Amino acid sequence: MSRLKLSVATTDYDHFRDFRLGAVQAEGIEPVWSVLGHHEIFARFTLNRDWDVAELSFAKFCAQVTRKNSDIIGLPVICSRLFRFSSFYVNKNSKIKTAKDLKGKKIGSPEWAHTAAVYMRGWLNDEHGVGLKDVHWVQAGTNEAGRAEKVELSLPKGVKLTRFSDKSLSDMLAAGEIDCAIIARPPDCFRQGHPDVERLFPDFRKMEESYYAWTKVWPIMHIIAVQKRVLDDNPWAARNLYNAFLASKNRSVERLTDPAVSRYPIPWLPTYARQMSDLFKGDPFPYGIEENRATWEQMLRYAHEQGIAHRHAKPEEIFPKGIMTDVKV
Repeated sequence: MSRLKLSVATTDYDHFRDFRLGAVQAEGIEPVWSVLGHHEIFARFTLNRDWDVAELSFAKFCAQVTRKNSDIIGLPVICSRLFRFSSFYVNKNSKIKTAKDLKGKKIGSPEWAHTAAVYMRGWLNDEHGVGLKDVHWVQAGTNEAGRAEKVELSLPKGVKLTRFSDKSLSDMLAAGEIDCAIIARPPDCFRQGHPDVERLFPDFRKMEESYYAWTKVWPIMHIIAVQKRVLDDNPWAARNLYNAFLASKNRSVERLTDPAVSRYPIPWLPTYARQMSDLFKGDPFPYGIEENRATWEQMLRYAHEQGIAHRHAKPEEIFPKGIMTDVKV
C-alpha cells in the first residue's frame, strides 16, 4: 500500500528533527519537508496554501480557522512557545516604569496579528486595566521598513492604529517617536546598546514563572496547520501526524534532560532542563488539548477581542474531531 505523500513546511526545530529526518515515522505518511524561515512560511501558506501541512503563527491561524467555511484546521502540536514579558522595549525618556504607565502612550508591534503582541495586549487589559482604546498603536517592520499585515482585521471600534511603511520600530523607538515596542525578537536599537532603549521588565523570568504558577498559561506562538482537504480524504492522517510529532518532541526533550544522551555542547544544560521539567510537572513542552487548555482558551479569546478572529472559538473547534481520543489496551 502506498503512503500518503504530504508537503510539510516548518522552521528547523530540534523537536521536529527526528520526524523530518526519518528517525520517527508517521504511519502511512510520506512527508516531503521544506525547511524555511517562519516569516516566509507564514506568508506563503497564508496567501497561497503552498503546503499541505505548515507551521503558522497562532494569531494568524486564529484569523483563518475562524473564517466561515475555513479551509484549514490545526493539530495540537506546538512549534514555538515563549513567555513574552521580555518583549516590552521602552524609550527611557518616556518615563515608563510599570505596565500601567503605558496608558496613553504610543506602542508599536510588527503586525497587529503578531502573536507575542496579542498575548501582551490582552495581559495589559486583563491585569493592568490598559485597554486597547487607551493606547495609540503603531504597526511597522521591526528593523526594516515595509512589513505588511498578512490577515484581514476587524479592529474594535475606537482603537487607534497607525501604520508606517517607511520607518522601522527600532528606529522610531530609538528616536522617541514611539514610547514602547512589543516585539518577539530584540530590536536592533536594543541589541546594539542604544543608551535610551531598555527592557521594561528586566527581571522577566521571575515574572514569567509567577505568571505560569498562577494562570497555567504557557504561551503558544506557532502551531501546525493542515489543509482540510487532506483530512477530508484521509481523516486518519491527523492522529498519525500528531503521534509522529509527539514522539519526535519527546525524543528531543530526552536529549535535553538526560545527561547520558545530551548532544548539546553547553555545560549544565541537562541540569537546567531538568529544573524546567520539574517546574512544568514533568513535560516542559506539552502537546495536546487538555494539557494546554488554559493557553488555547486565552489566545482564542484575545484574538476575538482584538479583532483578529472572526468569532470566539473553543479549542475543540480548531482541531480535528476526536484527535485526542484516549486509546487504552
